[in-house]
Formats: sequence, C-alpha cells, structure tokens
Amino acid sequence: MTHEIQTRFVNANGLTFEIDQCGTGPKFALLLHGFPESKYSWRYQMPLLAESGYTVWAPNMRGYGKTSRPANVSDYHVDHLVADVAALIDAAKGKDTLLMAHDWGAIVAWLFAIKKARPLERLVIMNVPHPACMARELRTWAQLKKSWYAFFFQLPWLPEYALGRQSAKAIARAFTDMAVDKGRFPARVTDEYRRSAQEPGALKAMVNYYRAAMRAGSQAMNPQPGTVDVPTLMIWGEEDAALGKATTLGTDQYVKDLTLRYLPGVSHWVQQEAPETVNAMIEAWLKGEAVPIEGEILAR
Repeated sequence: MTHEIQTRFVNANGLTFEIDQCGTGPKFALLLHGFPESKYSWRYQMPLLAESGYTVWAPNMRGYGKTSRPANVSDYHVDHLVADVAALIDAAKGKDTLLMAHDWGAIVAWLFAIKKARPLERLVIMNVPHPACMARELRTWAQLKKSWYAFFFQLPWLPEYALGRQSAKAIARAFTDMAVDKGRFPARVTDEYRRSAQEPGALKAMVNYYRAAMRAGSQAMNPQPGTVDVPTLMIWGEEDAALGKATTLGTDQYVKDLTLRYLPGVSHWVQQEAPETVNAMIEAWLKGEAVPIEGEILAR
C-alpha cells in the first residue's frame, strides 16, 4: 500500500502549525525535526509508520516554514516548545502516542518525556543526548569545541546574516559539509531546506531556539532527576560533527527501558543519510523483535 504525504494546517497552543500527515491508523506518531531542517526530514520514516498502523504528523516546529513565527526570543523557551507538543497531541486526539525526534526536536522530546507532559507509549531519539549527559559533556573541551556554533548564535543579527547570504547557501552546506554520504543531499533536497529558511523571519526564529536555551539556564534545560519511564529507542550516527559519541554514555542511568544502536560511518543527519538501516531498526523495535545491530551496543 502506498501512503501519500499530504500537508495541512492545525491550530494548537495559540499557533498555526504546517504539518505533513501520512496514514490514518488508530495509533498516533508525532515526528519533531531539528535545525536547520523541517518536516521534510521525515520523508523516509512517515510511510513506514503509516504502514505500521499510525496516523503520522510531522509538523514544522514553531518559527519554521509556514508555521506561526512568534517574534521574541522568550517565545522559544523550551517550556513553550514542550507545550506545543502537548497541544499537537491533544489536537490529534492522539492515542498510543509514539514521539520520534531528531536534533532540536529531540531536545524537546527528551524534556517532554521527563516532564511527562502527556502519556507516551514509545520514544525514539536520534542524535541528541539525554540532557544530563549533554550537561556533563559540555564541561569537557572536546564537546565545547563541537558546540561552538551555539555560542556564535547568541550574537544579535550576525548569525541570521551569515546563514541567509547567497539564498541561504550556508543552510545547504550544513548538510553537505557534515554528511558522510553526500549523495543523500543533492540540490533538490538541500533546496527544500533553503526555501524553508528563506521564509520571512524564519532564520531569526530558528536561531532564537539557541538564544532562548542559553537564557533558560540549566534548571530548564536539564530538569532533575531526569528519569524517562517510556520505552526508548536511541539511534546514533557515529560521525556526528556536532555531538560526540561520549554524550551517549550513561543514558541508561536515566532511561529505564533503553535500546541504543550506533551507526558507524553515518553523520548527524542519521534518518536521512541511512534511512534503510534506521527504518529497519524502528520497524523491528515497534514489533518487539531484536533490533538489528550496526556497531557497538551500549544498552538494551
């Protein structure tokens, strides 16, 4: 069966979200993208989940694409981002909810699960560490060097200017420079992200995620004790230029039911660069089968 992806608009938490939808199953899956991506980053996973019995929503998160774009840095505080997720689940009348997320979306997903903002059946995290593990590694020079851009993004106007020059050429390079398999990111793919980033005010909103996070402080970004009760699949591309593999160590201290799989030779853009492997892992995990192993296993 072919499951088409269609775009719709949904009102939630006082905003209008641009959402890709796939499938009409009784279970609900909400997929959260990262920076500088969009809902398009889930194009390989949405049909798989629809085939697995889910109604799948992949929203452009607040500030991205044609989703509402609040003006202030404070509008991108993580509490608002978590509330967006709760409101979208409510709007979908989601049952047996699977929350799947990558990069910035995964930061929000971790916090959503820690806060137990709504009941979740399952959680899938890709290439963003648990907040406590990230906080630990940010005390090391190795990770601080990798996170340089987050500090650059604290500057006024300059990050938006740098990202937006030459029709947002830097957005395309974020993918092609970091990817191991650069063939996964031809112009037709990177142009999708460039177009989204060139929506009026979008780049400012995208950078405001980082500004708001820095201002929010550790209590908001790393709430204690940080326990996640939901069964969690964590998939990690080992060639991540922004986040070291060390940030994954110790995740099992916070997640009671953790399955962690590493993908050697795959970059930060894991679900787009290795969709066949990622999808095989997701499918097996959802069926309760042994998850295929690519590289070292940290915990199950």
